[in-house]
Amino acid sequence: MFSTLVAATLVALVSADGIPDFVVPGKCAKVANQDKFDLRKYSGRWYQTQIIDNAYQPYTRCIHSNYDYSDSDYGFKVTTAGFSPNNEYLRLQGKIYPTKDFPAAHMLIDFPTVFAAPYEVIETDYETYSCVYSCIDWNGYKSEFGFVFSRTPQTSGPANDKCASVFRKNGVDFALFNDVAHTAECVYRA
Repeated sequence: MFSTLVAATLVALVSADGIPDFVVPGKCAKVANQDKFDLRKYSGRWYQTQIIDNAYQPYTRCIHSNYDYSDSDYGFKVTTAGFSPNNEYLRLQGKIYPTKDFPAAHMLIDFPTVFAAPYEVIETDYETYSCVYSCIDWNGYKSEFGFVFSRTPQTSGPANDKCASVFRKNGVDFALFNDVAHTAECVYRA
């Protein structure tokens, strides 16, 4: 069911009035997922410090998320917030959870205003960094996003260096990633 949903989403994107900028020719990288992924240890606050630009995220700076783990839902209630290009503080709530089709580190993003997409934790130490890949491909086109998450908002911290190596090792072009600004004006209320 998950692959059918993903394919239908990409078909809708490609067959829309025009192909969005983030849909490009190619195939998704076949990334490894974190072995023995521990959902409980992953919970808490994460800051996005570098990303492949994502048209579905309305914020461009001060991006942070709180992952609230739930045993009963076997996943996370996630609140993500940040500032838009117009300096508006925005917040979205949704879920990220494993499915029965994949290992726990290969989850599904389920937010009301965003199409369902994979959330693959390639590698994390739970305390410093998390390297996350999200890609859908179909019929020679791909929609590829990547995220460097850090437990601190420093954009020059160890998370970026570690994830740069991890993404390259997994065949993801790290030159596509851009810094997420975290400045004194940031407010972390997610």
